Amino acid sequence: MTACSSVYRGMTRTEADASCLLTFKPIFTRALYNTQVDVVGKHLSGLLLLKQMPDSSTRLVFSNEMGFKYFDFEFSASGEFKVWYILPQMDKKAVKTTLRKDFALLLMQHLDMKKSFLLKKDGLFYYGFPQSKGNNYYITDSTCSQLIRVERASRRKPVVTAVMQHYKDGMPDTIGISHANFNFTIGLKKLKQ
Repeated sequence: MTACSSVYRGMTRTEADASCLLTFKPIFTRALYNTQVDVVGKHLSGLLLLKQMPDSSTRLVFSNEMGFKYFDFEFSASGEFKVWYILPQMDKKAVKTTLRKDFALLLMQHLDMKKSFLLKKDGLFYYGFPQSKGNNYYITDSTCSQLIRVERASRRKPVVTAVMQHYKDGMPDTIGISHANFNFTIGLKKLKQ
């Protein structure tokens, strides 16, 4: 019986001001991350460059250590997603959709404060933002001074969990993304520049 119940069931739902989350929105003027990706038995490693462009868009370029590019994505200032390049073996709708949703979650795209809601459980605050399928949750301590984790969730359970830790100058030093429905993890560690 518990397999079908929601992990969000029984939480207290209230209206709340989610603007405190904006302190955790990463400001990637220019950041380079050592990147490890494990997906369904395959391993990729390299460097992920995140850079804010003059038109306020954010570019994400992932390449191996020798400079061979895996992908080059862009999120416009309005949140629109564009693929500039993707390795032919990765050029599948499911791969592009998954990566778009993962990075939009981390970049905190589409945070409509007017539609946000708050759930409380065990001293944690779950700031919810409705999506086409489920919700995105930004989970903080009770004072909204620490971002504990981020979840992209179906109605019943988290399908993606992400952490962003050790912020310095608006950029997290460590980022981790883990999928619950299949073996897919991304680990990022900021390189000193």
